[in-house]
Amino acid sequence: MEGITGRALILACSAIGAGTAMIAGIGPGIGQGFAAGKGAEAVGKQPEAQGDIIKTMLLGAAVAETTGIYGLVVALILLFANPLVGLL
Repeated sequence: MEGITGRALILACSAIGAGTAMIAGIGPGIGQGFAAGKGAEAVGKQPEAQGDIIKTMLLGAAVAETTGIYGLVVALILLFANPLVGLL
């Protein structure tokens, strides 16, 4: 019987790590949905301030999205440019 090689173990753990890194997309999704809801509520209360409300909401959404983008970058590195495989 042949055991699991080191390369196969690293690739398997990298795939699990990439999936775990994508969990980082849950937080920004919830945060952006909450911000959009509050933005729509604020525009409903003060329609004359719509421009300022939308600018602030979009800036907040962009900042919140960086966490999800970092998770995606980590997942892509683990899947396609894995530096650990070269150490074997």
